[in-house]
Amino acid sequence: MRLGLALGYWGRGPSPDHVPLAREAERLGYDSVWTAESWGSDAFTPLAWIAAHTSTIKLGTAVAQMAARPPTTTAMQALTLDHLSGGRMMLGLGLSGPQVVEGWYGRPFPSSPLTATREYVDVVRQVLRRAAPVELAGRFHAHPYRGPDATGLGKPLKPITHPLRPDLPVLLGAEGPKNVAQTIRVADGWLPLYWSPTRPEVYGPALRELPEGFLVAPLAQVRVCDDVAEGLLPVKAMLGFYIGGMGHAARNFHADLMARMGYEEEARRIQELFLSGRRQEAVLAVPDAFADEISLVGPRQRIAERLELWRKGPVTDLLALAPDPETLRVLAELNS
Repeated sequence: MRLGLALGYWGRGPSPDHVPLAREAERLGYDSVWTAESWGSDAFTPLAWIAAHTSTIKLGTAVAQMAARPPTTTAMQALTLDHLSGGRMMLGLGLSGPQVVEGWYGRPFPSSPLTATREYVDVVRQVLRRAAPVELAGRFHAHPYRGPDATGLGKPLKPITHPLRPDLPVLLGAEGPKNVAQTIRVADGWLPLYWSPTRPEVYGPALRELPEGFLVAPLAQVRVCDDVAEGLLPVKAMLGFYIGGMGHAARNFHADLMARMGYEEEARRIQELFLSGRRQEAVLAVPDAFADEISLVGPRQRIAERLELWRKGPVTDLLALAPDPETLRVLAELNS
């Protein structure tokens, strides 16, 4: 099982720790470093900055939001960064949810998310292969565009720049069983947001037979500390925000996943508290047991024992949301 460093997205501003953490991860033998985006900083610019300060560690987006860019634009950014980094780029994509897609990006959330995702990946692949001009008679990502307001002058094009790697890895963030099954068919890897090594059945039967070389790269908060309950508080804060606030009360993919993992009543309670403005109560309502099973928190020996569970399943890459160099070092030692 390889290790990756997940830096997430910026809060109020850039973190001065990101480049030093990425360089330390590279020194410790981590395989990859990953950035993200929500509705603030973008995923690609910080990754380019990190690329300029490192030399061997792979560079990934976990995730770049599909609604933020047409698929050709995303492919352009990926192939550009792949060239500048010497072939280190890994493209992780996610659909996000209606609240963000329509509220932030000002676009309609696709009526068929599976179709929209499949078309998006198809266009990205065509750009990266550069075998022919990009053409797709798609429902959501038609190339050329031939809608009712089209000029009719659109011309199929292929990128001027020759991609460094036509097989640049494409990974997808997916939560529902149907989405996970499609991800295994059309992508090179899967980026689970909440991975429980004891509940693989939650993600559907498709995980039982993975293609050779397919990447399963969950994100997990990792923290070496003496007090487990205290160490879980940042995990609970993240869960409270995503389950309570990253979606509408009637449509929240994160809350739905938590419910499928056996915490339906708790998920709805977290939503109720968060959406009524009682955010701290929502965080405290996250069960310690749920936060614990999707993270690696506690003393060194406890993390070592729990790490064995992650190694036994299909996980190929553990992307650690690790806040400090000491945790990075301990995880590298335990995984060696």
